[in-house]
Amino acid sequence: MRTLLIVPLLAALSACTWVHMAPGANAVRVAATPPAGCQKQGEVEVSVKHSIAFIERNPIKVRDELETLARNEAPGLQADTISPLAEPAGGSQRFAAWRCGG
Repeated sequence: MRTLLIVPLLAALSACTWVHMAPGANAVRVAATPPAGCQKQGEVEVSVKHSIAFIERNPIKVRDELETLARNEAPGLQADTISPLAEPAGGSQRFAAWRCGG
């Protein structure tokens, strides 16, 4: 009976979002490719839990959280745009941070 209660709880937790947008991060754009005419400000690597107790979290939620974390880091680099450098892997992803001035 206890196992029957744990499985739905873990499934519900795997869909939760724990990452919230920091002040200023909502103005950061996300570009699928490096934007033309922008100055590279640096790179950031972000990570989140991609599984909980051997249950994989929803990959879309994980991707969204990684993007939010990267957007949260951008203002600290004086960047207004981020672009992924690679696909997420194991709950981590690298992004380039750009200043496009627009």
